[in-house]
Amino acid sequence: MKRRMLYSFIIYMKFFLSCSLNMKMVIMKVLFFCILGCVSTVSSIGNSSGGTMDGSEAWGYIEVRPRAHMFWWLYKSPNRVEDPSKPWPTILWLQGGPGGSGVGFGNFGEIGPLDVNLKPRNSTWLQKADLMFVDSPVGTGFSYVEDDKLFVKTDEESARDLTTLLKAIYKENATLEKSPLYIFAESYGGKFAVTLGLSVLQAIQQGQLQLQLGGTYYFHSL
Repeated sequence: MKRRMLYSFIIYMKFFLSCSLNMKMVIMKVLFFCILGCVSTVSSIGNSSGGTMDGSEAWGYIEVRPRAHMFWWLYKSPNRVEDPSKPWPTILWLQGGPGGSGVGFGNFGEIGPLDVNLKPRNSTWLQKADLMFVDSPVGTGFSYVEDDKLFVKTDEESARDLTTLLKAIYKENATLEKSPLYIFAESYGGKFAVTLGLSVLQAIQQGQLQLQLGGTYYFHSL
């Protein structure tokens, strides 16, 4: 446990020191907000999750491979409507780079409910869908590995890790299974979107993942 905490601290500090001043302020504010507003639980060995008291947000770590931990953050839309004829969508946002933090840049910098100053964003996509952000590949943002040899080397390896994460999240959240998942990405994230879409479709066909894949969308992609 001490060794894991040390690895986590080192990875966090490397990411924190590489950020701009505005992003450092965001990280400090978000951590303070999370500490005040969450109740954390351990769901299984290697995985942990928490969320706000009202259930509108959830976040946590999934051990996608032994000693490789991926961080995710899910927002549930306050406008969500349960209509069987028009299922409420869930959007998974993948950041580019590779190495950009979806939880940091995509969330607070682009489409999440709060901007970099933690003020409400009027144009947030949360008005039209639930939003899921991940720090992928492992080693990005708050995701980390306990051994540098565990960093991914190909887009396909990254897709397998993300598929493992989705399997764990959807297994614990039955309401998500009713929502079609749309994978959105920008820049290099477009490559992640394509490889992840294929990996998810294969997992669905093999009965390993209970999920409705709505489609993949990407822009400014390489």
